[in-house]
Amino acid sequence: MRALLENRFAVTAVILFGIGLANMLLQKNLIKKIVGFNIMDSAVFLLLASRGFVEGRVAPIVAEGMADASLYINPIPSGLVLTGIVVSVSISAFSLALVQRIYHAYGTIELDELVMRVKKEAD
Repeated sequence: MRALLENRFAVTAVILFGIGLANMLLQKNLIKKIVGFNIMDSAVFLLLASRGFVEGRVAPIVAEGMADASLYINPIPSGLVLTGIVVSVSISAFSLALVQRIYHAYGTIELDELVMRVKKEAD
């Protein structure tokens, strides 16, 4: 139990990632698949941010008398999270625009109906 509490952010990230993955695999609605993808993204961001934080250290802003590198946290995970958020928002916006175009072209966003309609058009 102690290990779970010490790694609570990692455990939460794994649970969220599993929920998002299950959502992407099991849902037939394309919008719900995009929501599952966003849940998975959030899990990865949580894991990266939690691994970048070290108790007792401060942000890497060098001040007078604080030149010792062991006092600072690593800024790279924070930068990766910010970059990942920008990419995730861009992919989500593109995916939603693509779903909108699919709906206007085929009249549905349900995957099973969409596959049947595409097969009918191909025949």
